[in-house]
Amino acid sequence: MSSKVYFLPWKKRNELYKFLKKAKAFEHVKARNFIAIKIHFGEDGNEGYIKPQYVAPVVKIAREKTAFPFLTDCSTIYVGKRSDAYHHALLANKHGFTIESCGCPVIIADGIRGNTKEYVKVNLKHFKTVSIGSDIAQSDGFIFMNHFKGHEISGFGGALKNIGMGCGSKEGKYAMHHSSKPAVKVSKCTACGNCVKHCYQGALKLVNKKIVMDKKKCVGCGQCIVSCVFGVFELNWNESPKAVQEKIVEYAAGVLKNKKASYINFLNHISKNCDCFSVKNPPLMEDVGIVAGADPVAVDQASYDLVNKAYGKNFFKKIFPEIDPTAQLEYAEKIGLGTRDYELINY
Repeated sequence: MSSKVYFLPWKKRNELYKFLKKAKAFEHVKARNFIAIKIHFGEDGNEGYIKPQYVAPVVKIAREKTAFPFLTDCSTIYVGKRSDAYHHALLANKHGFTIESCGCPVIIADGIRGNTKEYVKVNLKHFKTVSIGSDIAQSDGFIFMNHFKGHEISGFGGALKNIGMGCGSKEGKYAMHHSSKPAVKVSKCTACGNCVKHCYQGALKLVNKKIVMDKKKCVGCGQCIVSCVFGVFELNWNESPKAVQEKIVEYAAGVLKNKKASYINFLNHISKNCDCFSVKNPPLMEDVGIVAGADPVAVDQASYDLVNKAYGKNFFKKIFPEIDPTAQLEYAEKIGLGTRDYELINY
């Protein structure tokens, strides 16, 4: 059976409130429910994240239902502006996510130091239990606002990525990234040192004008891959990107276990890499629109199809030819998170 997916063209983006009301996107939101609006606040210096002006209509609908919405995310495993709740909240405020602009507070879901977590049993292929932020686990329901774009590990990042990786605790993020530590082609190193500056774990250093990686310190976050323009770092293809995608999906299953949610994908500022990097990360194609629905698999599948249609060919194959990003969709459907079969309803 197909799932209904609703599409708002980007030129009509200012009609987001009316669009979401027509799509009945928040039927699961009930009075006095604590509703976690999971969003990526953008790394310092990044410009691709969903802007606060699009959050306000979502909060407005939740509050009309007399629910208690709050904006949230979990801490990163690398040291930066989002590695603890204090600095994460400051960055969210700097990027405009305030009570005045959005209509609700920011509450970072895994505690002041990023170590407050709860375990959820999933009994799946890679994990028996998953470790997620405690306030994610304590929420009554979710609204996931997802920036749909390329991703250096999973091919694309959308709803499933924002749920699984985004809601994972630091422990969980380590578990998902564990098999994605990059291979190093030392012969390509020019000793510029840019990767050393961007490695927040201190896993890289220059020795005799060549880069050396401490594998014990590396967490597989991918910062070095993006920061190096000489191709020194590559994903280790001995470790399957498919496995990493499956791990992310299993974490999504844990987050969504016994919970109801809605999903809103923003197909704008479609860049090669994710919003975790402190660079401008320019868009590589035109803005497409906004996709919403109650099925994360269908919403991601529709977003994938719409981006490729607008690009004129497979955009994700173009930017990451080695990665099959549909593995996450296939596995999510297999374990029952949703269906890839959808009915697209245009606004």
